[in-house]
Amino acid sequence: MKTKLKDLLIIVLLSFLPFFLLAQESKTTQSFWVHEDVVKPGMIAEYEATCKELVSNMKKHSVEEVAFIVTNTSDHRYLYVSPVENMADLDKPVFATLSEKMGKEAMGALFNRMDKCYDVEHDYIVTLDMNLSYQPGGINQTPEGEDYRKFHYLYVTPANRAKVKEKMIAVKNMFASKGSKMHYRVYRSGFGTRGEFYMVAVAAKDEVDYAQKAMANDQLIGEDGNKVMWDLFADLLSYEEYTGRMRPDMAYSAMN
Repeated sequence: MKTKLKDLLIIVLLSFLPFFLLAQESKTTQSFWVHEDVVKPGMIAEYEATCKELVSNMKKHSVEEVAFIVTNTSDHRYLYVSPVENMADLDKPVFATLSEKMGKEAMGALFNRMDKCYDVEHDYIVTLDMNLSYQPGGINQTPEGEDYRKFHYLYVTPANRAKVKEKMIAVKNMFASKGSKMHYRVYRSGFGTRGEFYMVAVAAKDEVDYAQKAMANDQLIGEDGNKVMWDLFADLLSYEEYTGRMRPDMAYSAMN
């Protein structure tokens, strides 16, 4: 990882809130900085071991200002996501305490080992849109006992972004009217993303639980509901789907 991008990853790791409870009456959006490591398949074990060693050092030195969670996808991407209010948040010297207690050289060596595990990394901004998300009990990005994730990427063009947004609202309203148990959160692409998209994140206990929820939802919404869904898909540029899972074994907060 080059020095500048390493600084960005450090910022992501240290400013991340542990449980992502974002049900704020006065806010309808929350922006996030995403750092993405595309790990080599043969280096996954070493990468994860290095990340866990980082967490071990944080616990050893009782680093209080650090909190982060991790998710990885089926195509070997590891995502570190941090809420930001503005770009100035990225300039905070948030890793000073660990560097002082662990030692600058030791900390640098740890990140150098991590760098060898991938050749590609990305940094970008996404925004959680609470008006488009459907989670009746309040927005929670880490519902307890549901570490499995299904990520749906809905790509749009500038010409049809307004139409797609209207149809995203129609889908949410349809789910609400049916009392659907298939809850989801919607993120809009922003600065630095590869294309313009909505990302829909669905949590479940595991793959079987997700499949059961999807089947029950299809039966619930019926033919009319499926028409609303297909009406949305008709205006998309493209669609991608990935599975993933939250990694509490790689997470850290001062309270752990």
